[in-house]
Amino acid sequence: MADKIAEHTPDTRENWTSLTDFADKRQQDSGLKAWLAVINGCIKAIESAAWQGRDLADQAFRACQAIGRGANAVNEEMQQLADEARRWPARLKRLSVTGWMLTKILTSYRLWNTRSAFLPASMREKSLLALHDRNAQRFLETSQKQGGAFLKIGQLLSSRPDLLPQPWVDALAILQDQVSPIPFDDVRSVIESDFGQPLEQLFAEFNPEPLAAASIGQVHRASLADGTEVAVKVQRPGLDELVELDMAILKVFVDSVKSALPPMDTDTIVREIQRTVREELDYEREARILHSIGNQLTAVEGVTTPALVPALSTRHVLTTAFVHGRKLTVVLDELVQNNPVALNLVLHRLLDAWFSQVLHGGHFHADPHPGNIMVSDQGELVLLDFGCSQAISREARHGYFRVLQACVVNEPAVIAQTLNQLGFRTRSGQPDTLLAFVSAILDQIREAIINPQQQEGWPSSETVMQQLADLLGQLEHDPVESMPDDFIMLARVFGTLGGLFLHYQPDIDIAGLMLGYLTKPIDGHQQQIAA
Repeated sequence: MADKIAEHTPDTRENWTSLTDFADKRQQDSGLKAWLAVINGCIKAIESAAWQGRDLADQAFRACQAIGRGANAVNEEMQQLADEARRWPARLKRLSVTGWMLTKILTSYRLWNTRSAFLPASMREKSLLALHDRNAQRFLETSQKQGGAFLKIGQLLSSRPDLLPQPWVDALAILQDQVSPIPFDDVRSVIESDFGQPLEQLFAEFNPEPLAAASIGQVHRASLADGTEVAVKVQRPGLDELVELDMAILKVFVDSVKSALPPMDTDTIVREIQRTVREELDYEREARILHSIGNQLTAVEGVTTPALVPALSTRHVLTTAFVHGRKLTVVLDELVQNNPVALNLVLHRLLDAWFSQVLHGGHFHADPHPGNIMVSDQGELVLLDFGCSQAISREARHGYFRVLQACVVNEPAVIAQTLNQLGFRTRSGQPDTLLAFVSAILDQIREAIINPQQQEGWPSSETVMQQLADLLGQLEHDPVESMPDDFIMLARVFGTLGGLFLHYQPDIDIAGLMLGYLTKPIDGHQQQIAA
């Protein structure tokens, strides 16, 4: 691949490796190969975007070309790349920092691929793990410095332990709730500006040290005059312009790698990501969603949300009751060793919560990474941070409900007709690709409902990779060219939850849980949330 990069020109550059190659179960480190492809795509995005910085993009590719001349030559080219980056205008420099980090990661992996051929087998794995550690730290540090929407990429990656090398998952887990905080003076300024009062008049006590910091805001512990403990989320100042720049970078990146991805409705995907990130900047909207979903989840045993404090919530400040508890994955890691029965209960409740939101709620939490889910001291699941959410209409809920029912009774014609009504379209107009996706997701659940005594448990990683390869092949044959907006967030939610379940492999009756929802009517009277 290094030779291909060295030979290309902007007009004739070859695409990055086909994603079907990454799904080949015979690859020993498909995660590493996927990373190389993604990084290649990012470097291509830099070159496409850098109409004011063409020299920097060319220098990045020369740095890759220098691999053949050894480490010293690479270091020299890297230094020249950094020097060129410093000449960029301020806005493009943000992109250059990301590109500089990705180029170093890509180069180090390629150098390792060359050097590992000369290492004894006993040292190869240790060497690769050490390299994963170094590169994960590089990615982490840049994510923390860049902030904004770029940091959310790291949060998403950290929630997929089934796909990424473990050192990456461990390092990026920090991004779920331990991002570099903003100074307390900035926190005070945001609060006092929004309320027009001194901080001391609003709160009896306010801890200047944040409990958690994320890409959009950070949370502080405080107390009210009556002694009530609260959590105060304060938005980072100056995010509007920064997020708009990141959204432009995202569009450039997707456009530059579109030809190398399986054919899909990338315009809808990008539009939905841009919408949700922008909506996260409006805490008043988040407060409405928190209140509504909290009310809806009262019907789900063992799942709750923090109580809202409306008088101390604005567009940039969100105050809720303080919840005593621990991060979901911390609890799950303990339970998987000591109490698998309790582990099963926690993950059963987790899935129940999202089935309820999607099929009955009218609105669902669309960012269920472990940093947004706690287990309280009383053992309840507590959902946090409703900035990223998705409305789902009554018609859409009935449509997805009908697809589930038709899958259970094996009626592909009904599935195809319903997906067409929901807005799914393939290039050919035929439903085969759509049916293949439904089959991959739901066939195992249908078999568990029909033949409960023959359940085989969770699929192996090899089986998952083979299914991915088969689906990608179907996509290339007849791509999905349009899909409803709400499905993008549905795929994100159940992709994240699926990664969590594949990692912990709980013994829960998913088929029974789904059957319970399929045998009770959808509540069509749930009040919709104002946008």
